[in-house]
Formats: sequence, structure tokens, C-alpha cells
Amino acid sequence: MKELNLTIPWPPTVNTYYRAINRGRFATQILSKKARQYKKDVLRSVQVNLGPLTGRLALTIYLHPPTKHKIDIDNRVKAVQDSLTAAGIWLDDSQIDELTVYRCDIIKGGKAVVKVKEI
Repeated sequence: MKELNLTIPWPPTVNTYYRAINRGRFATQILSKKARQYKKDVLRSVQVNLGPLTGRLALTIYLHPPTKHKIDIDNRVKAVQDSLTAAGIWLDDSQIDELTVYRCDIIKGGKAVVKVKEI
């Protein structure tokens, strides 16, 4: 059973993760500049060369906010999952069968500690 412990930057909220743009008569959603930058930052911070995990997964996220401001912890999950998918930690976030998210102590700058385990 494989298990990874990763520390990644503080994730953006899903409220700022996507942007709607008009393309002719149709609107579509794209990743915001903030989301694209976050994916790059996560890729730089993980640097795991094990190849993607291919089995069913349990994901635990420990969120360490940067300030005392109110946050909705569930608004941070999608950014974490998408960025770890893009970084090649797993094939697709549909592999996640168990998801646990904790709000933890405030840390200057914020961070997310992520535990991924094959189940």
C-alpha cells in the first residue's frame, strides 16, 4: 500500500478558481490566472517521481490558513485535487473514495498538508 505525505501552498478558493468568458453566443468556463499559477506552484512543491498512483485512494487534507479570516474549507478542496492531478500524483481525482478535510492552526502564508493513501 503506497502512501504519500505532501506539503503544498495554501489553495485558492473555488470562488476565484474559474472565470466565465464569452465565445460568440456561448459562455464557457476557464481556469483563472490564480488557478493556473497555483497549479504551477504545486507542481514545483511536490516533485514526486514515483509515477501516478493507479488504485483507489483516501485523501486527507490538513488546511493551515494564513489568517484568522473565515473560510469555507470545502471551497479549497477542488484546487488541491486538480493541482495534484496535474502534478501526476494520481491519474484522475475520480480515484478518491475517501476524503477528509481538517481546519488546523494558522500558519503565516498558509499551507496544506496532504496525505494520499492507496486503499
